[in-house]
Amino acid sequence: MVHNRPYSGPERLRSRGSTPMRVRVEGDSMRPALVPGDWLLVRRGATVRPGDIVVARLPDDPDQLIVKRAQWHGADGWWLESDNQRAGGRRDSWDFGPVADIVGRVVLRYWPLVRRRV
Repeated sequence: MVHNRPYSGPERLRSRGSTPMRVRVEGDSMRPALVPGDWLLVRRGATVRPGDIVVARLPDDPDQLIVKRAQWHGADGWWLESDNQRAGGRRDSWDFGPVADIVGRVVLRYWPLVRRRV
């Protein structure tokens, strides 16, 4: 699950035909690439390729957004997987199948600037 906020950054990001958005990562399903509290910049409507991290709508609850890795695209949509398959509460295409409603592609993690090693 993620929280989103409108993006008010540089005009050049908004002028490429897609509206950026910001999301905050919750949960451990995308560790080690992303950890809870990371903030991401997402380009809505961007082209998705296998291996990209994307934001999608949860199929059985379209008001909820999820952050997952796009694995492959089939006739019914994208197969999305968590990087950490052992995370508690993890939900991905192994649970609900392919996802057609991709909101956008993550273009960068902008916060925290430096991640502490634990």
